[in-house]
Amino acid sequence: MKFITQCYKVFCKLEELIVASCIAVITFLVFISAIMRLKVIGKPLNWAVDVSLLLFAWVVFLGADLALRRADFVRVDMLISKFPQKVQKALYYLFYLAAIAFLGILVLYGIPLCIDNKQRLFQTLGISYSYATVSAPVGAFLLIITIVIKLVSHWKDAAIEVKGKEAI
Repeated sequence: MKFITQCYKVFCKLEELIVASCIAVITFLVFISAIMRLKVIGKPLNWAVDVSLLLFAWVVFLGADLALRRADFVRVDMLISKFPQKVQKALYYLFYLAAIAFLGILVLYGIPLCIDNKQRLFQTLGISYSYATVSAPVGAFLLIITIVIKLVSHWKDAAIEVKGKEAI
């Protein structure tokens, strides 16, 4: 189990590095592309748009996984806090299970979408558009893993909390 935990930590760091690198490259390409389009230079980098689009697709889904891992769902705590503690816990699990269902559908339909886009090419890069569309099922799958880890962790913390109350 320690090996799996260590591998997951390394994966998380790698994912963070990839997202940060992609954002830096997108920013650089958009800036350079704008400069190159100026009348003074007049040599647009048409391929920069396609590379930015490809990287952006990955940033969206990998970044969502990072954001979810670092925080919880965006929710209206003002409304949820009005409910009793048991209802709040039930809603916590319900929201995450609904998210897993949605992400499962995204994986289920994202894979055929990726396969269907195999023949479609990026206009200037000459590579398959599947490299962009595969980000949806991969990202959704990673989000499911993150949610399952959060649910298990929350469940264990709740069990420890209950045991602690019984021991008092």
